[in-house]
Amino acid sequence: MPKDKQDLTESDLPKLAQPAVRALRNAGITRLEEVAKLTEPELKQLHGIGPTAVEQLRRAMADKGLDFSK
Repeated sequence: MPKDKQDLTESDLPKLAQPAVRALRNAGITRLEEVAKLTEPELKQLHGIGPTAVEQLRRAMADKGLDFSK
């Protein structure tokens, strides 16, 4: 699959490492609002999501006034 396919036009996710991109895609997540529906532990359960991806997503959500679900 070409790299351009990962950058869905509807996606507002930050640039992440490929394992994190695959993990989110496999979970059907393409938008920060969808990430915000998860708790941080739920996000960390996705195979391919590591501490760096969690921090990148946290910063991107904070920029939009979003946070992980409680």
